[in-house]
Amino acid sequence: MERLMKFTAIRRRQLLILLGFILGIFAIVVVSCFQTHLLAKPVKNSQIIVSSSVEPNTFNPQLMQQGVGILTYLYEGLIRENGQGKIQPALARSWQISEDKKRVVFTLRKGLKWSDGEPLTADDVVFTYKDIYTNAAIPSYAKDFLQIGKNRSFPTVKKLDNWRVEFTLPEPFAPFIRTTKLEILPEHILRSSITTKDSAGRPLFLSIWSTDTPPNQIISNGAYKLESYIPGERITFRKNPYYWRKDFESHTQPYIDRIVQSTVSNNDTALIQFRSGGLDFIDVNPNYFSLLKREEKQGKFTIYNGGSQIGTTAMMFNLNTGRRNGQPLIDPIKSGWFNMVEFRQAVAYSINRPRMINNLFEGVGALQNSPIAVQSPYYLSQQAGLSVYNYNLQKAKGLLLKAGFRYNNQGELFDVDGNRVRFTLTANVGNKVLQNMAPLIKDDLSQIGIQVDLNLIAVGLVVDKLANRLDWDCQIIDGFPMTIEPNEAINIWSTKGNWHFFNRQPQAGQTPITGQQVADWEQKIADLYIQGAAANEAQRQKIYAETQKLSQEYLPFIYLVNSLSMVSVRNHIQGVKHSALQGTFWNVYELKSNPINN
Repeated sequence: MERLMKFTAIRRRQLLILLGFILGIFAIVVVSCFQTHLLAKPVKNSQIIVSSSVEPNTFNPQLMQQGVGILTYLYEGLIRENGQGKIQPALARSWQISEDKKRVVFTLRKGLKWSDGEPLTADDVVFTYKDIYTNAAIPSYAKDFLQIGKNRSFPTVKKLDNWRVEFTLPEPFAPFIRTTKLEILPEHILRSSITTKDSAGRPLFLSIWSTDTPPNQIISNGAYKLESYIPGERITFRKNPYYWRKDFESHTQPYIDRIVQSTVSNNDTALIQFRSGGLDFIDVNPNYFSLLKREEKQGKFTIYNGGSQIGTTAMMFNLNTGRRNGQPLIDPIKSGWFNMVEFRQAVAYSINRPRMINNLFEGVGALQNSPIAVQSPYYLSQQAGLSVYNYNLQKAKGLLLKAGFRYNNQGELFDVDGNRVRFTLTANVGNKVLQNMAPLIKDDLSQIGIQVDLNLIAVGLVVDKLANRLDWDCQIIDGFPMTIEPNEAINIWSTKGNWHFFNRQPQAGQTPITGQQVADWEQKIADLYIQGAAANEAQRQKIYAETQKLSQEYLPFIYLVNSLSMVSVRNHIQGVKHSALQGTFWNVYELKSNPINN
């Protein structure tokens, strides 16, 4: 879920402190110049120790469902996004777009190499897009982003020479350049896994680069390569000696030799390890902010505030009416409730989101009401027509009664057939926010007569239910992506999308289901996203406004609350430019650390 996961906001100061702001800017310029000089030389034997509660299920980037944060270290695409979300050259040094916006030619940097020293050329780009991303036999997450137009056609790609690649689009597609940040993969290593099939006729690519693959066999093109992996303990990344970046003084980047990612079971354990000096970095949970702020100077770390998160908390019901192997994915009685829009709206009205902000975020947060981030130019505000569901038990109960539900003398809710309204709410037990949020939701829904059973499980099991088993009732998710460019959520809103969790279709290689239905509003949102990608700017504004209205009316996701994006980083790490949009390590190649004390 965390792929998700990688997001910016800048808090503006008041005119009252304008003078201080100007002086602050002057100080930043001076310090930045000084830091640039400090970063002029790599330091040998330097490292950063970070943590994650999630381990990758595979080291194959296109099949990775959890632990995707490590891809920041290992891979680059043709372009990249900086901390403000602006497009910058990466493996491609330039590109040209034709007048009809249907042809794009990328020119690669010369001298690019893979982490094993082999050349990276146009052949790798063509192979990645043609043989992996658009291969019907491979359930690549990239597919959702590359399907264009109503017919969901893929761009064609061809090699012009060793350094130039031409993409031809079936129609103009506004997000295309941004889409090419997708990882480029090595043809010389992976080609045979595409052409060779297993006994079931599936490409060996589906099983290559598993977590038991020797690290030196996993080839990357990013700032780092995989050095070692000890399941349940740590993943270690070593500086890629063939990485292309150099600074202005021609020193090779990255500056830090090694990154160690320790496997830590939960947020509380990570906090203990950070405070004791065992970690160099930690995400700042709002519950930890006051404590860490008091210790900031003595602990020799800095808390960075990147602004409002672009990943929010959200709740969703399983709307899938399908059957697998003759058995319904969801109890048909529950499925009937979940698929009533009045039921979902009643639940939205019954959730006391202000209480969540006060209890879980210590007042440092905001209500989220849209699938598009407030920082996006496409965001629709309440004043412009976006529906919101402020806490209102009277409205919630009224909607349920109107839909045919009834209460007994004890205030318990029953459906029209006399079934007690009761379902299971699933969440990641390792996530402190969700761990504390689930009981609040249980309590809120009890106020409208609904009994909620909590199922707090490991994140790997959560992912398995969402992506494979599809047999869950209701989920709450933290870090649910709020996008700046709406099309980057196409895999959520396309009815066949890999992240269309609320009514997910089986992906390539998964057991089929029968009897699945797609609602009219669900298809309408998917169609609007397709139209929006091909439209001009003025049209896109109107189209995405309509998608937000439909999303809030029919509530496939009940958006909850949003916090600030804050991290604590040890002061010996220099060059940090934390961004809510891209995280802390988007510029990992620029970071510098003091050497290891042996």
